[in-house]
Amino acid sequence: MNRSHFAACVLLLCGVVGSTTFGEERVYRRHRSMEDEALPPFHIRFAATAGPAGYTPAQIRHAYGFDQFTSNGAGQKIAIVDAYGSTTIQNDLNVFCKQFGLPTTSVLIYYPQGKPSKGDSGWALETALDVEWAHAIAPKATILLVVAKTASLNNLLGAVDYAVKLGASQVSMSWGASEFSGQSAYDFHFNRAGVTFTASSGDNGAGVLWPAVSPYVVAVGGTTLKLGSTGNVLSEIGWSGSGGGTSAYTPEPAFQQAWQSSGKRMVPDVSYDADPSTGFPVYDSTSYYGRKGWFQVGGTSAGAPQWAALIALANASRTSPLGLADPALYTLGSPLNFNLYYRDVISGSNGGYSDTLGYDEVTGLGSPLANDMVPALITY
Repeated sequence: MNRSHFAACVLLLCGVVGSTTFGEERVYRRHRSMEDEALPPFHIRFAATAGPAGYTPAQIRHAYGFDQFTSNGAGQKIAIVDAYGSTTIQNDLNVFCKQFGLPTTSVLIYYPQGKPSKGDSGWALETALDVEWAHAIAPKATILLVVAKTASLNNLLGAVDYAVKLGASQVSMSWGASEFSGQSAYDFHFNRAGVTFTASSGDNGAGVLWPAVSPYVVAVGGTTLKLGSTGNVLSEIGWSGSGGGTSAYTPEPAFQQAWQSSGKRMVPDVSYDADPSTGFPVYDSTSYYGRKGWFQVGGTSAGAPQWAALIALANASRTSPLGLADPALYTLGSPLNFNLYYRDVISGSNGGYSDTLGYDEVTGLGSPLANDMVPALITY
């Protein structure tokens, strides 16, 4: 993709309903080396506006049951790993918090490879999405923004390693590249005691992204969440853009053996609202192709930081961090208590797979019912 084609795709995104994921043509290209670049899978519904559009933090907290308990993530560190970062992130978070009555907090920013020599407006918007919505779900957790100098997989993995050294028990990775032969050699970056890693499954429909496909990562797929006038959930179906499928390379992990028998890792593991038409208000004062202010953003990029925040809510009351979370999440999905912990998404398709009862390659186990899931993870 040349630069003019890429810019045109981005500008199309800012129309009434963007049908192309930011950078998806590059995200899903054939992987060649660790110097290849990953890009964040997100969608934008509207151009920047004077006021917020999309579901508010209060609406999302109610829809997923976060408002039914008092845990707020105090004492936890959530690391957001993104490339290039955003020079306006603290101001943007302050505006977001004021708008929605959230407690303010200082974002701790780290540049393990040195500050980037240039900015990137797409990554700045991704950074705003990740930081603001992780904070919305776990408002007392400390947000560590660990910025890779470039979007190369090497630099992003270096930032992941640095986040672990900082003591983060939750690391959110809203980025990916197509899976590749030999990817298991990099699993050690995510196989860290006491650390839960989350990653977006992708926004191009059926297909498998790395690092979401790593067996040491919670892969987050996407849904279309419809709320009524009182904020209650009317429906939640699989989003057409939700990445998912069966890995060509990674063996089936033990935690999936009760759910499938392909012999290979399947993704996603879980899901969250991702449809840009039912998306999230994000404030970004870094100019995004001539626009700044409030954006309505969707994509599986939104679910990864919010699942990381969910884990932080549980870890805040545990004697030790949960760490590798997939075994616990699949155990909670057992037939005896499945509907206690998950909203099973049973309709929808990502173009290659359809939602069904129980696990599927569109929305995984389903979306969280946090009011019961978080207490269960505390005692797991």
